[in-house]
Amino acid sequence: MNFDGKTVLVTGAASGIGLATALRFAEAGARVVLTDINAATGEQAAADLRQRGTDAQFLEMNITDPASVRAAAERVRDAFGRLDVLVNAAGWDVIEPFMDNTPEYWAKVVALNFMGPVQVTREMLPLLIASGSGRIVNIGSDAGRVGSYGETVYAGTKGGIIAFTKSLARELTRKQVRVNCVCPGPTDTPLFATHSEKMRQALIGAIPMKRLAQPSEIADAVLFFASDRSSFITGQVLSVSGGLTMVD
Repeated sequence: MNFDGKTVLVTGAASGIGLATALRFAEAGARVVLTDINAATGEQAAADLRQRGTDAQFLEMNITDPASVRAAAERVRDAFGRLDVLVNAAGWDVIEPFMDNTPEYWAKVVALNFMGPVQVTREMLPLLIASGSGRIVNIGSDAGRVGSYGETVYAGTKGGIIAFTKSLARELTRKQVRVNCVCPGPTDTPLFATHSEKMRQALIGAIPMKRLAQPSEIADAVLFFASDRSSFITGQVLSVSGGLTMVD
Protein backbone atom coordinates (compact mmCIF):
# COMPACT_ATOMS: atom_id res chain seq x y z
CA MET A 1 0.00 0.00 0.00
CA ASN A 2 1.33 3.38 -1.02
CA PHE A 3 0.46 6.60 0.78
CA ASP A 4 2.90 8.93 -0.97
CA GLY A 5 1.66 12.51 -0.83
CA LYS A 6 -0.94 11.73 1.83
CA THR A 7 -1.17 13.43 5.22
CA VAL A 8 -2.27 11.17 8.05
CA LEU A 9 -3.14 12.15 11.63
CA VAL A 10 -3.09 9.51 14.36
CA THR A 11 -4.32 10.18 17.90
CA GLY A 12 -2.79 8.37 20.86
CA ALA A 13 0.34 7.92 18.75
CA ALA A 14 2.95 8.07 21.52
CA SER A 15 2.68 4.34 22.22
CA GLY A 16 0.81 1.11 21.56
CA ILE A 17 -1.56 0.78 18.62
CA GLY A 18 -1.33 4.48 17.77
CA LEU A 19 2.45 4.38 17.49
CA ALA A 20 2.44 1.17 15.46
CA THR A 21 -0.13 2.72 13.11
CA ALA A 22 1.94 5.89 12.69
CA LEU A 23 4.98 3.75 11.86
CA ARG A 24 3.11 1.72 9.25
CA PHE A 25 1.81 4.84 7.52
CA ALA A 26 5.26 6.46 7.59
CA GLU A 27 6.82 3.36 6.07
CA ALA A 28 4.16 3.50 3.34
CA GLY A 29 5.22 7.02 2.36
CA ALA A 30 2.73 9.19 4.22
CA ARG A 31 3.44 12.41 6.06
CA VAL A 32 2.35 11.42 9.56
CA VAL A 33 1.18 13.74 12.31
CA LEU A 34 1.45 11.96 15.64
CA THR A 35 -0.75 13.43 18.36
CA ASP A 36 -0.91 12.63 22.05
CA ILE A 37 -1.39 14.30 25.41
CA ASN A 38 2.05 13.05 26.47
CA ALA A 39 4.32 15.56 24.76
CA ALA A 40 7.69 14.12 25.81
CA THR A 41 6.88 10.58 24.67
CA GLY A 42 5.20 11.82 21.54
CA GLU A 43 8.12 14.04 20.53
CA GLN A 44 10.48 11.12 21.01
CA ALA A 45 8.27 8.81 18.96
CA ALA A 46 8.21 11.29 16.08
CA ALA A 47 11.98 11.76 16.31
CA ASP A 48 12.47 7.99 16.16
CA LEU A 49 10.36 7.81 13.01
CA ARG A 50 12.33 10.61 11.39
CA GLN A 51 15.54 8.74 12.12
CA ARG A 52 14.13 5.97 9.95
CA GLY A 53 13.98 8.45 7.09
CA THR A 54 10.23 9.04 7.29
CA ASP A 55 8.20 12.25 7.41
CA ALA A 56 6.81 12.46 10.93
CA GLN A 57 5.77 15.39 13.10
CA PHE A 58 4.40 15.53 16.64
CA LEU A 59 1.48 17.69 17.69
CA GLU A 60 0.38 17.84 21.31
CA MET A 61 -3.38 17.41 21.62
CA ASN A 62 -5.74 16.57 24.45
CA ILE A 63 -8.71 14.91 22.77
CA THR A 64 -10.94 15.62 25.79
CA ASP A 65 -10.35 19.40 25.53
CA PRO A 66 -12.31 21.06 22.69
CA ALA A 67 -9.97 24.06 22.62
CA SER A 68 -6.93 21.79 22.28
CA VAL A 69 -8.55 19.82 19.46
CA ARG A 70 -9.59 23.01 17.67
CA ALA A 71 -6.09 24.43 17.93
CA ALA A 72 -4.61 21.19 16.58
CA ALA A 73 -6.93 21.25 13.57
CA GLU A 74 -5.88 24.82 12.83
CA ARG A 75 -2.22 23.86 13.04
CA VAL A 76 -2.71 20.96 10.64
CA ARG A 77 -4.48 23.25 8.18
CA ASP A 78 -1.84 25.98 8.45
CA ALA A 79 1.18 23.67 8.38
CA PHE A 80 0.09 21.10 5.79
CA GLY A 81 -2.98 22.50 4.06
CA ARG A 82 -4.62 19.08 3.88
CA LEU A 83 -5.59 15.95 5.75
CA ASP A 84 -6.28 12.69 3.96
CA VAL A 85 -6.60 10.15 6.77
CA LEU A 86 -7.70 10.43 10.40
CA VAL A 87 -7.09 7.52 12.78
CA ASN A 88 -8.82 7.81 16.15
CA ALA A 89 -6.59 5.48 18.16
CA ALA A 90 -6.41 7.17 21.56
CA GLY A 91 -8.20 5.35 24.35
CA TRP A 92 -8.09 4.25 27.98
CA ASP A 93 -9.54 1.60 30.26
CA VAL A 94 -9.32 -0.02 33.69
CA ILE A 95 -10.74 -3.50 34.27
CA GLU A 96 -12.90 -3.61 37.39
CA PRO A 97 -16.45 -4.65 38.34
CA PHE A 98 -19.16 -2.18 37.39
CA MET A 99 -20.19 -1.75 41.03
CA ASP A 100 -16.65 -0.57 41.84
CA ASN A 101 -16.77 2.18 39.21
CA THR A 102 -16.87 5.80 40.35
CA PRO A 103 -18.62 8.65 38.52
CA GLU A 104 -15.16 10.11 37.91
CA TYR A 105 -14.12 6.89 36.18
CA TRP A 106 -17.24 6.94 34.01
CA ALA A 107 -16.59 10.53 32.99
CA LYS A 108 -12.98 9.79 32.04
CA VAL A 109 -13.82 6.64 30.06
CA VAL A 110 -16.58 8.39 28.13
CA ALA A 111 -14.47 11.49 27.48
CA LEU A 112 -11.47 9.55 26.19
CA ASN A 113 -13.12 6.70 24.31
CA PHE A 114 -16.23 8.32 22.87
CA MET A 115 -16.47 12.09 23.05
CA GLY A 116 -12.75 12.50 22.29
CA PRO A 117 -13.01 10.81 18.88
CA VAL A 118 -16.26 12.67 18.23
CA GLN A 119 -14.61 16.03 18.89
CA VAL A 120 -11.48 15.21 16.88
CA THR A 121 -13.54 14.00 13.94
CA ARG A 122 -15.73 17.12 13.95
CA GLU A 123 -12.76 19.49 13.91
CA MET A 124 -10.76 17.56 11.30
CA LEU A 125 -13.70 16.82 9.03
CA PRO A 126 -13.56 19.97 6.87
CA LEU A 127 -9.98 19.09 5.89
CA LEU A 128 -10.94 15.48 5.15
CA ILE A 129 -13.84 16.56 2.98
CA ALA A 130 -11.66 19.08 1.15
CA SER A 131 -9.18 16.33 0.27
CA GLY A 132 -11.78 14.78 -2.00
CA SER A 133 -11.08 11.28 -0.71
CA GLY A 134 -10.95 11.45 3.08
CA ARG A 135 -10.62 8.34 5.21
CA ILE A 136 -11.54 7.93 8.88
CA VAL A 137 -10.58 4.79 10.77
CA ASN A 138 -11.83 4.50 14.33
CA ILE A 139 -10.29 2.07 16.81
CA GLY A 140 -13.12 0.34 18.60
CA SER A 141 -12.88 -2.86 20.60
CA ASP A 142 -14.43 -6.30 20.53
CA ALA A 143 -15.74 -5.33 23.97
CA GLY A 144 -18.09 -3.01 22.11
CA ARG A 145 -19.34 -5.85 19.91
CA VAL A 146 -20.01 -8.57 22.48
CA GLY A 147 -19.42 -7.04 25.92
CA SER A 148 -16.58 -7.73 28.33
CA TYR A 149 -16.53 -8.65 32.00
CA GLY A 150 -15.13 -5.80 34.10
CA GLU A 151 -15.34 -3.33 31.21
CA THR A 152 -19.02 -2.47 31.19
CA VAL A 153 -18.86 1.28 30.62
CA TYR A 154 -15.77 0.96 28.42
CA ALA A 155 -17.67 -1.56 26.29
CA GLY A 156 -20.52 0.94 26.10
CA THR A 157 -18.21 3.64 24.76
CA LYS A 158 -16.74 1.29 22.16
CA GLY A 159 -20.22 0.19 21.13
CA GLY A 160 -20.91 3.89 20.72
CA ILE A 161 -17.86 4.23 18.47
CA ILE A 162 -19.17 1.41 16.29
CA ALA A 163 -22.56 3.12 15.94
CA PHE A 164 -20.84 6.49 15.39
CA THR A 165 -18.76 4.93 12.62
CA LYS A 166 -21.76 3.47 10.82
CA SER A 167 -23.90 6.58 11.12
CA LEU A 168 -21.10 8.92 10.04
CA ALA A 169 -20.32 6.67 7.08
CA ARG A 170 -23.90 7.05 5.88
CA GLU A 171 -23.74 10.82 6.26
CA LEU A 172 -20.38 11.30 4.54
CA THR A 173 -20.44 8.87 1.64
CA ARG A 174 -21.61 11.51 -0.86
CA LYS A 175 -18.77 13.74 0.30
CA GLN A 176 -16.30 11.01 -0.72
CA VAL A 177 -15.26 10.30 2.87
CA ARG A 178 -15.18 6.65 3.95
CA VAL A 179 -15.49 5.73 7.63
CA ASN A 180 -14.64 2.31 9.06
CA CYS A 181 -13.81 0.75 12.41
CA VAL A 182 -11.14 -1.71 13.54
CA CYS A 183 -11.96 -3.65 16.71
CA PRO A 184 -8.90 -5.14 18.43
CA GLY A 185 -9.04 -7.88 20.98
CA PRO A 186 -6.41 -8.09 23.75
CA THR A 187 -3.25 -6.49 22.36
CA ASP A 188 0.32 -6.32 23.63
CA THR A 189 0.36 -2.64 24.59
CA PRO A 190 1.55 -0.67 27.63
CA LEU A 191 -2.09 -0.36 28.72
CA PHE A 192 -2.57 -4.14 28.63
CA ALA A 193 0.58 -4.52 30.74
CA THR A 194 -1.08 -2.58 33.56
CA HIS A 195 -3.57 -5.39 34.15
CA SER A 196 -2.85 -8.06 36.75
CA GLU A 197 -0.98 -11.18 35.67
CA LYS A 198 -4.06 -13.28 36.44
CA MET A 199 -6.22 -11.07 34.24
CA ARG A 200 -3.69 -11.05 31.40
CA GLN A 201 -3.43 -14.84 31.37
CA ALA A 202 -7.20 -15.24 31.49
CA LEU A 203 -7.60 -12.98 28.48
CA ILE A 204 -4.88 -14.77 26.52
CA GLY A 205 -6.44 -18.11 27.38
CA ALA A 206 -9.77 -17.00 25.92
CA ILE A 207 -8.25 -16.27 22.51
CA PRO A 208 -8.42 -19.25 20.12
CA MET A 209 -4.94 -18.39 18.76
CA LYS A 210 -3.64 -18.38 22.38
CA ARG A 211 -1.62 -15.20 22.05
CA LEU A 212 -2.02 -11.44 22.13
CA ALA A 213 -2.26 -9.34 19.01
CA GLN A 214 0.79 -7.25 18.22
CA PRO A 215 0.07 -3.54 17.69
CA SER A 216 1.45 -3.85 14.16
CA GLU A 217 -1.28 -6.39 13.34
CA ILE A 218 -3.93 -3.87 14.31
CA ALA A 219 -2.12 -1.23 12.28
CA ASP A 220 -2.21 -3.44 9.18
CA ALA A 221 -6.01 -3.50 9.35
CA VAL A 222 -6.10 0.28 9.74
CA LEU A 223 -3.97 0.74 6.63
CA PHE A 224 -6.27 -1.54 4.66
CA PHE A 225 -9.29 0.61 5.52
CA ALA A 226 -7.36 3.79 4.71
CA SER A 227 -6.10 2.48 1.37
CA ASP A 228 -7.64 2.21 -2.08
CA ARG A 229 -7.78 -1.56 -1.58
CA SER A 230 -10.96 -0.95 0.42
CA SER A 231 -12.37 1.63 -2.00
CA PHE A 232 -15.89 0.14 -1.93
CA ILE A 233 -16.03 -0.40 1.83
CA THR A 234 -17.54 2.04 4.32
CA GLY A 235 -19.42 1.76 7.60
CA GLN A 236 -17.84 -1.61 8.37
CA VAL A 237 -16.34 -3.16 11.49
CA LEU A 238 -13.38 -5.56 11.39
CA SER A 239 -12.35 -7.58 14.43
CA VAL A 240 -8.63 -8.28 14.77
CA SER A 241 -8.71 -10.56 17.78
CA GLY A 242 -7.34 -14.01 16.96
CA GLY A 243 -10.85 -15.44 16.73
CA LEU A 244 -11.92 -14.21 20.17
CA THR A 245 -15.28 -12.93 18.89
CA MET A 246 -16.75 -14.78 15.97
CA VAL A 247 -19.94 -12.80 15.45
CA ASP A 248 -21.87 -11.54 12.43
